[in-house]
Amino acid sequence: QVQLVESGGGLVQAGGSLRLSCTASEGAFSVYPIGWFRRAPENERDFVAQISWSGANTYYADSVKGRFTISRDVREDTVYLQMNNLKPEDTAVYYCAASQMSPAKAEGQYDYWGQGTQVTVSS
Repeated sequence: QVQLVESGGGLVQAGGSLRLSCTASEGAFSVYPIGWFRRAPENERDFVAQISWSGANTYYADSVKGRFTISRDVREDTVYLQMNNLKPEDTAVYYCAASQMSPAKAEGQYDYWGQGTQVTVSS
């Protein structure tokens, strides 16, 4: 069992940046590929990015390529999502999740989920 905790969400103006963090409050974290998903109001939860357990491979949704960067710090046991040039359409609740597969872009490929952190981008 892995319990994930996200942090770093908030309110930012369009063009601004935020960095989200994902850690595990319980369970082994470093062995899992970690993904970020987001759910905008009245939308489904969509894939944003994933990083392999080693950090060597990363995958992104087309909508965030070139603006978002996923990384992991092994010593800190934390996965980050650096979000730059934010747009109002990036407004959503962002979730991190642990999978046993990589690449993995579907919700059903993930076993453990955090509670989410709200990101709001004003125009």
